[in-house]
Formats: sequence, structure tokens, C-alpha cells
Amino acid sequence: MSQNRRMDMHGSALVTGASRGIGRAIALELAERGFDTVATMRDPDAGRGIEDETTGRLQVRRLDVTDPSTYEMPDDLCVLVNNAGIDTEYLPVEFGRVEDWRRMFETNVFGLVSLTSAAIPTLRDNRPSVVCNVTSSSILGPMPFYSAYRASKAAVSAFGDSLRVEVAPFGIRVVEILPGPVDTDMFRLSTGDMDAMRYDDYRELATVATTLRRQHADPRVVEPAEAARSVVDAILDSSGPMRHGCDPISREMVELWRQCDDETLFAVTGRSLLDMATASDAGGPGA
Repeated sequence: MSQNRRMDMHGSALVTGASRGIGRAIALELAERGFDTVATMRDPDAGRGIEDETTGRLQVRRLDVTDPSTYEMPDDLCVLVNNAGIDTEYLPVEFGRVEDWRRMFETNVFGLVSLTSAAIPTLRDNRPSVVCNVTSSSILGPMPFYSAYRASKAAVSAFGDSLRVEVAPFGIRVVEILPGPVDTDMFRLSTGDMDAMRYDDYRELATVATTLRRQHADPRVVEPAEAARSVVDAILDSSGPMRHGCDPISREMVELWRQCDDETLFAVTGRSLLDMATASDAGGPGA
């Protein structure tokens, strides 16, 4: 990080989805760095005890990004971290349920946009300020069976691109964090066999994808607190780019993305998965 371009911000930070995982860790890290931090979540009981985990100033509030009546912005808000998100089963597009897509987009996209829109006037009044959107490094490569989740996070990424240009004249920076393997509840739920394995036509591809993840991603998982330090560093670094990783794998993916086009990324990741699945299928029973 470029220390000579560190933003000098004083005031409040609001983090959504802060009951657990990376959101909770980000809220704690912001409090430790001197922000009056508001850790928000749908069920405040889920955040019980978080205030005792920091020597900084932190409070828990209820906020449901899909319900604007729960929005309450601190008057001195200067950092908004859009972390709240949900996922669903990782299924082939053929067997995905549009209802699950709608539910995911309601929280991951529409709720995020609604809250950000409501926060902009306060962030403008407290410039310099930051909107930090947490997406996913999975959007940088053609990962099979993640289409619904990746689509919701890619929508947020595109949203941030446009927002960045719109609010720059107001002294508001936009930062995007693209986590990879971070030891959260969501990550642990994804470490078993892929849901796509129950469909015969997709079993080989799902088996290969699961094996590669276990070999290359799972062993490099980092703790949420480590990822949170990188997130807050990015928030405070006014000389940095918009997009940042927060763990070794996501940093590598972001760097690869900066150097490659979509077809190169497909050749490096998607094609290798397909080739391996094809080879596995050819060597299986009945070959």
C-alpha cells in the first residue's frame, strides 16, 4: 500500500452483514483503526458479544438491506462497507431455479444499490469518504455451477464501475474487494461435494472442480481477521486501484485479470477444467 497517499478520514463506518465472517472482522478492524463503527445485520442477536472483541468504538444495529425502513445513517458516516450477501445451491444452469436467482439478486444487488443510494448524500457531506463493495474473486474466471452467485457479484462490480465515475467529483472513492478462500461459514458450506454432482451429465465436471478446489484453494484459506486488515488497508489507500484481493488466491486472480482478456482467462481456467473432466469421463466405466 502507498503510505504517502493514505486517506485522512474521521467519523463513522457502517458495515452490512457484520454478524459473522468477513463482515464481522471488517467491523472490528475499522473500530480498532479509530472509526466509530456500526456493525449492522438482520438479527442483532447474531452479533452478540462483538462489542467486547474490540477496544475501539463499536455498536450493533439492525439493518436489512432489502428493507429501507431499517436504514439509519450516522451523521458523520464516511465509510460504507457493502458486505451483506447470500448464496444458494451451486447448480448447473439447466437445473437452477429462477426463484433462487431472484432471492439472491434481491439481497446481493438490489438491496446493496438501495442502501448505497440512500448513503450517498451523507457520504458527500463527509468527504473524503469511501463506498466499499465486497464481491468475489469467482467473477474473474469461468467457474462452473457458480452462475447465479457470480452473476449477482458481477452485477455489483459493474455497478461499482459506474458509481465510481459518478461520485468521484463528490470526494467519494469506490473500492471493490474480491475475496477468495476466507474461513467463513459461507466458505465452509461450499467445501463439500458440489451440488451439481447429483446430476449425471455434470458429475464428472463437478468432481474435477471439487478436486481442484480441495487441492489448490482449501489449503490456502485465510482467517477473516487477516482478510479484514487488507480490506481496511484498501479503504484507506487513496492511491490504490478500485479492485483488490484480500487473500493470496484472490490477489493472484486480480493480478491475472489485470494482465489477461476473457479468452485467456477461459483458456487458463475453464478450458483446463473441461479437458480434465473429458479425460476423466473417457477413462471411466464403459470407456
